[in-house]
Amino acid sequence: MLLAIDEGNTNTLFAVHDGERWIAEWRSATHTTRTADEYAVWLSALLEMKGLTVSDLTDCIISSVVPQSLFNLRNLSRRYIGVAPMVIGTPEVDLGVEVRIDKPSEAGADRLVNAVGCRAKYDGALIIVDSGTATTLDVVSADGAFEGGVIAPGINLSMQALHSAAARLPRIAIERPDRVIGKNTVGAMQSGVFWGYIDLIDGLIARVRAEYGEPMTVIGTGGVASLFEGASTSIEHYDPDVTIRGLYQIWQRNKGKVT
Repeated sequence: MLLAIDEGNTNTLFAVHDGERWIAEWRSATHTTRTADEYAVWLSALLEMKGLTVSDLTDCIISSVVPQSLFNLRNLSRRYIGVAPMVIGTPEVDLGVEVRIDKPSEAGADRLVNAVGCRAKYDGALIIVDSGTATTLDVVSADGAFEGGVIAPGINLSMQALHSAAARLPRIAIERPDRVIGKNTVGAMQSGVFWGYIDLIDGLIARVRAEYGEPMTVIGTGGVASLFEGASTSIEHYDPDVTIRGLYQIWQRNKGKVT
């Protein structure tokens, strides 16, 4: 069985694939100081709830945008699964994606994995909207190349900044307000953040489409993408499995070649 680990700045996804389908997924807050042993205790307990053990795992692939904790994730795989993990971004792992940007080494592992995951399911030129700590819009060409994109602060990050910088503004939950014109402070903040992000996303998609000059399919993914479903007029497909699908495709491409 394959253990796929997708470590973002805020959350880390652990998912298990049995060769036919994903049979388990768990999310953990990302902590750079968590040791391999601590990961193993946490993971063992969750596996047991699914009737599995760590010894059932035979392979591991890791995508991480947090270099400080990659050492511990590698040790988790080596010490408890007994294999050296495939790590996205290392030279020996072939993603099968041409990177057409000025400095290909600057392309984030998560963005390239998303390109692979979307290309496995969708045809033609694509815009991938990933809403997490950052909100990214990435362009994948019709022939599957990563063409670059847009990086903006994520909705949670903006909410935290608003609360931290303005003494009188409270910390609030992100939700879709019933009206645009807020009748109180919380309502006004929710409207500004939610509808502001909808217009940011839709506006950027319109600009990307106009600049690219070809028909493009727009896919939404990421931790908070579901909030925008039914509100964005530009996102055509909401797909929470983009990243793990990409990791599985990359593992399939490289298994037996990377040690």
